[in-house]
Amino acid sequence: MDRLTAMRVFCEVAASGSFSATADKLDMSRAMVTRYVSEMESWLNARLLQRTTRSVTLTDAGEQCLRRSQQMLALMESIEEEISSDNAELRGQLRLTCSTSFAFGHLARAISKFLAQHTMLKIDLHVGDSTVNLVEARVDLAIRISSEPDPLLIARPLAVCDSVLVASPAYVRTSGLPAHPQELPSHRCMSHANYGRNTWRFQRAGEAVLVDIASHFSANDATVLLQAALADGGITLLPTYLMADHLSKGQLQVILPEWTAPVMTIYALFPSRRHLSPAVRALLDFLVEEFASQPW
Repeated sequence: MDRLTAMRVFCEVAASGSFSATADKLDMSRAMVTRYVSEMESWLNARLLQRTTRSVTLTDAGEQCLRRSQQMLALMESIEEEISSDNAELRGQLRLTCSTSFAFGHLARAISKFLAQHTMLKIDLHVGDSTVNLVEARVDLAIRISSEPDPLLIARPLAVCDSVLVASPAYVRTSGLPAHPQELPSHRCMSHANYGRNTWRFQRAGEAVLVDIASHFSANDATVLLQAALADGGITLLPTYLMADHLSKGQLQVILPEWTAPVMTIYALFPSRRHLSPAVRALLDFLVEEFASQPW
């Protein structure tokens, strides 16, 4: 059996703690995942994983094997990237992480365009708002929306992220329009669980307002709030990149348009400028150009 593939399978099992999740991610049967791990243990003559009905954990030998396997896989990817650089063809696999809403709204399409130009390259995208250690998770690039990116990471801005209050026309007809941000608590407000769940900030011509929100519905993903707003659920604060099309079609309308929410930035984050692979550099340059003049 291919020992590099076996190492990759073992690393995924160690990361996920699940043979089934590894099988789904690597698009192979659970039996094949089990076989690769068993072969690894046979080659090394050591038990690498402790298996119970509820969990999969690393043994001491497994911890050592994991570190060495990650080093071997990184070295192999580096060799592929160097060779592809010499041949002017990008190869290998990049690992990305991004919020669900931006991946859904724009990044998936951008990646498809990029891969159409580099057919020998593969990209593994993990979506979610949880913060991961890029080095430990072996993530090449994180796309994050923030006002203060992690100072321990290199941040390259991709685009400005504006947010506005929106609601459906049906909700406005039923509940009316607030004339001032301080009237928002009397409305049905929906908020992001991780960003401004209980407090919204606005400003207008030098006037700043802080509003305490009694949210009747919160979610940890902006696409959920978008769907709730489209279903006449109330007023919510959403990034313009996610609902610009719905505004143009009249499915949503801006609430309190003269008031602005704090502006954030969409960043590409990576651990270090040193040893940045040609594939990552190419993707970074592509994303900067792709999002430089977006109407949202």
